[in-house]
Amino acid sequence: MRSNDESYEPLTVAGLGVRLVGADEARRWRLVAEFLEEHRWEPAQERAALLEQEPAVTGDEHWDVFLTALTEHLATKDGSRAPAWVETRSLRRFWFPFNTRAARVDAVVHAPAAFRRRGVYVH
Repeated sequence: MRSNDESYEPLTVAGLGVRLVGADEARRWRLVAEFLEEHRWEPAQERAALLEQEPAVTGDEHWDVFLTALTEHLATKDGSRAPAWVETRSLRRFWFPFNTRAARVDAVVHAPAAFRRRGVYVH
């Protein structure tokens, strides 16, 4: 139980990055879903603050770039500028997190621009 002096703090993209370190793939996707849900419920004028701080590296370049693409994508959806740090990360080889034939086709067609330009193909 929380004491009265504790207040709720939504998960930031930097905080998400910390939680991804050492987590298995299933847990990572659950954490991403949790972050997206918290982001969605924050007032629009406060969402940009959740994306400002650059996440530390997770130990997996794919996930580092995923967080970068996610940050740019969410900022764009809210009609705001992505933080400057997003320009520093991209993959040299494409990554399809869900690597079945159908998922690959779906991702190539529907991946948001922020993900595609960094080589992350997820829908």
